[in-house]
Amino acid sequence: MNKYELLYIISCDATEEAREAIIKKFSDMVTADGGKVESIEKIGMKKFAYPIQDKQEGYYVLMNFESNPTLPREMEKQMALTEHFVRKMFIKK
Repeated sequence: MNKYELLYIISCDATEEAREAIIKKFSDMVTADGGKVESIEKIGMKKFAYPIQDKQEGYYVLMNFESNPTLPREMEKQMALTEHFVRKMFIKK
């Protein structure tokens, strides 16, 4: 098991329910794969330094978790298919 840090941005257009559903979806992916979510920090709305996808701000979420080495790749695929995703960044600790 490896430790990872995942920072992702959800579009400002997403409702509160949609944001919570996205956060739950990806934390559930970790636990379903046998990993462990250590923490989820909902940083909140922040302005971008430059426009991304014609938007000026987004909702930031920081998740620390432990999982198998194959899970981040699968999560990236799911994020690409998920509506309201702006950016993501995985860091192996």
